[in-house]
Amino acid sequence: MTRTLRTPSELVDAGLIAPEAAPALEAVAARYSIAVTPAMAALIRDAGAPIARQYLPEPEELLTAPHELEDPTADAPFTPIKGVVHRYPDRALLKPLLACPVYCRFCFRREAVGPDGGLLTEAELEAALDWFAATPAVREVILTGGDPLMLSPRRLGRILARLAAIPHLETLRIHSRVPVADPGRITPGMLAALTLERPLYLCVHANHAAEFTDAAARALRGLHGAGLVLLGQSVLLRGVNDSAAALEDLFRAMLRHRVKPYYLHQLDPAPGTARFHVPEAEGLALMRELRGTVTGLAWPVYVQEQAEGAGKIPLGMAGMRGRAGQAREAV
Repeated sequence: MTRTLRTPSELVDAGLIAPEAAPALEAVAARYSIAVTPAMAALIRDAGAPIARQYLPEPEELLTAPHELEDPTADAPFTPIKGVVHRYPDRALLKPLLACPVYCRFCFRREAVGPDGGLLTEAELEAALDWFAATPAVREVILTGGDPLMLSPRRLGRILARLAAIPHLETLRIHSRVPVADPGRITPGMLAALTLERPLYLCVHANHAAEFTDAAARALRGLHGAGLVLLGQSVLLRGVNDSAAALEDLFRAMLRHRVKPYYLHQLDPAPGTARFHVPEAEGLALMRELRGTVTGLAWPVYVQEQAEGAGKIPLGMAGMRGRAGQAREAV
């Protein structure tokens, strides 16, 4: 298989779902995008349920639990200009596109984004970059979306060069699933685009140790060799990594591939994701179980996104929840 699978019938043809399951999944596909790269299709066959559960559609996605929200992170009130989210005083998000290499079933950014992939127009991108240049309080820009590594090396390199030329931007950060989900995109051209004098951090999104394949390892070695600092971000997911053993394997796999575990996220309450939910108390118990078992280098911060755009808080810190201006962590 050499192309990304995008329909239930293609998943059937690839042997990833049973033929009788396809009709029920057509309604899911009409609402939420499907995208399974060749790398992920191969990994689903090799590793089974913990990977398949993240990427293959299920009828339960059409059910919305009472606690789920259409916009769990509430970006709109913090959007001064299209493509920019400015929630924290000293840092802001830049979202140059909405497309992802794969559509994770637990992510609230699952909707179809149209034939342009949700790409900012040239005028919109220029306006966003001008906003960063004109906002000296912002010292860090986080490229997210979508997935910035889905951009062409030429376009991404131009964006990074513009940002690196802004004197008050001290740190650049990219959040991406590409190194594990579609590692073939980490080409020499992409590595050249990512090679900067300015500090550049890459936060690699991965949820299971099996995602660190040989191809992912090569991509991560290349990124590290290009001078990027690699961080790891994961979501606590039922049936994927909801055991101390699975989390230990994940965090150790990250370290073996030069990735420092950074955040373990409590699942955002997006519509149709209830089957992935792990209660906070259970997550805290798992983290306590890991204490003393893994090195501090393998220890991420366990965080939860607060409702209505109030930002992230570290879970398990007594007295911190709900204190405006004190509980919020970096994005």
